[in-house]
Amino acid sequence: MTGTALYDVPGPRTRSRHRLYGVVATLAILAVLAWAVYLLIDTGQFSARKWTPFEYQGIQELLLRGLGNTLKAFAIAAVLSLALGAVLAAGRLSWHRPVRWVCTLLVEFFRAMPVLVMIFFIYVALRAEPLTALVVGLTLYNGSVLAEVFRTGVHAVERGQHEAAYALGMRKTQVMTHVLVPQAVRAMLPTIISQLVVALKDTSLGFLITYEEFLHAGRLIASNLDYDLPFIPVVLVISPIYIGMCMLLSWFAHWIGRRQRRNPKVEGEVGAAEPGNLMPGNPPL
Repeated sequence: MTGTALYDVPGPRTRSRHRLYGVVATLAILAVLAWAVYLLIDTGQFSARKWTPFEYQGIQELLLRGLGNTLKAFAIAAVLSLALGAVLAAGRLSWHRPVRWVCTLLVEFFRAMPVLVMIFFIYVALRAEPLTALVVGLTLYNGSVLAEVFRTGVHAVERGQHEAAYALGMRKTQVMTHVLVPQAVRAMLPTIISQLVVALKDTSLGFLITYEEFLHAGRLIASNLDYDLPFIPVVLVISPIYIGMCMLLSWFAHWIGRRQRRNPKVEGEVGAAEPGNLMPGNPPL
C-alpha cells in the first residue's frame, strides 16, 4: 500500500480497530436512544390521551395554518434577504468611499444586533404587525450576513479574472455580471443555503410576538390541560417537519450545484480567462 500526502493508509489491524470503535460508538448511541424511549414510556408520553388532539380536524387545521404562516414568512424574508444582501455587497464593493463606508456600517451593525432584539424593537417601538416585524427583523439580520457572503465570494475569484476583463475594456458592471458573479455563485451557494436554513429556523421566534406560525400552533396544543399537557408529543410531531424542511433546502442546494456542474455555459464561465477570449457585449480587439 502507498501512503498519502497527509497520512499512511491504515493496515489490517488499524482497520479492525476502527471497525471496533464504530461498533462500540453505534451501540452507545443505540443505548442512549433506548434509554430516552424508556423514559418517555415510563412518564406516559406515549399514552393515547396525550396523542388524542392530533385526531381532531380543528387541531390539524391549526397546525397546517401555522405551517403555512411559517413558510410565508420564510419565503418573504428569504427573497428580501437575498436582495438586501446583494445591494449591501455591491455597496461594500463600490469604488466610492462614502457608499462603501455607509454599507459597511449597516452590515456590521445589523450583523452584531441580535435578531430577536430587532424583531421586538420593530414590533413594540414601531408598532408593526407581527408578520411585518418578523420579516423585517429576519431580513435585516440575514441580509447583512449574506452581504458578507456575497462580498467574500466575489473576492475569492482569482484576481487575474477581473484584470483580464478590464484589459478587454469592460466596465465594472460588466465585469461583475459576466465574470465575477457567475464564478462566485458556485462557491457561495452552500453558504447561502445554510443561511437560508438559519432564516427558516428563526421564523420560530415569531411566536414571541404572537405571530401564528408553526411553533405558536404547537405551543397552543402543548399547553392544553384537557389532554394532560401533551408537550412531548407536540415536539415529536413538529421537530421532524422542521428538520424535513431544512433537509429539503439542503437537497435543493445540491440539486442546483449538480445542474451548474452539468451546464456547459457555467463551465465556460468558470474556466480561467485566456488572452483571446471575448466576453458578451464586447467587440473584438
